[in-house]
Amino acid sequence: MASLERPVRGRLELGVSVRGGRSVASRQFHEGALRVLRPHYLDESGQVCFVMVNPGGAYLGADLFLIDVEVEAGAELLLTTQSATKIYRTPGSFAEQRMSVRLGEGSRLELMPDQLIAYREASYRQNSHISLHPTSSLVMAEVITPGWSPDGAAFKYEEVRLRNEIWIDSGNGPKLLALDNLLVIPPVNDVTGMGFMEGFSHLGSLVVVDPRVDQGLADELHAITRDFDAYTGVSLTAAIAGTAGLVLRSLSNSTEELNKLLGTCTGVLRERWHGQGPLNLRKY
Repeated sequence: MASLERPVRGRLELGVSVRGGRSVASRQFHEGALRVLRPHYLDESGQVCFVMVNPGGAYLGADLFLIDVEVEAGAELLLTTQSATKIYRTPGSFAEQRMSVRLGEGSRLELMPDQLIAYREASYRQNSHISLHPTSSLVMAEVITPGWSPDGAAFKYEEVRLRNEIWIDSGNGPKLLALDNLLVIPPVNDVTGMGFMEGFSHLGSLVVVDPRVDQGLADELHAITRDFDAYTGVSLTAAIAGTAGLVLRSLSNSTEELNKLLGTCTGVLRERWHGQGPLNLRKY
């Protein structure tokens, strides 16, 4: 990971706790090119929704963005973005986002950003460190798409690196539940071929950590994905302190198809675990 001596282009800190029967911001700080819009509530569940905004509109070379999120005991947060994250040319150095997430006892976080678009000659690294209580719940979705290039080729970016470290507070110190590391370097490898993107151009990921995750759920979500024009696999972690995780990875040639697939899967979890309807964020 790069040194913090790199210039910080944007910083966001958000803490959420329960007050008066619903989740509210107990701590909020921003500076530079990151902020959140006013909180709102999509239903009567008490789950608060915050929308992250980058007023600059894109990530550029050597940009560093720091995000710190804490969801305290019993609180529920839906965190999304106002629009797609665009990575433009990054001459000299990569753009980077570092996110630290802490989930307290019985808390819940749905992290649902719009797609990440990597344009020609873009390099981007995203490092997320996530710490959960064994009773907390995490659902995290991500879609990566190649941006437009003059010759119409799909993979003109230099590098996309996404690293998620997920830790469980087991009572005897934190234990690593999963290290999800995705690295795509088109100039080095033929990423369109076997063992990489399998002929597809878009990639979707869904990470779920919850005490209710088991092989049956992994099989059910995998069966759901067969109705979509995508190639999908699901991996299940070992259990730690009574909780477990799954990672669903899906390849397609369409952002819309991947958004529908991930939305259908998260919709199943929202309805079954929380009695909520599927997400309809209506940003456009």
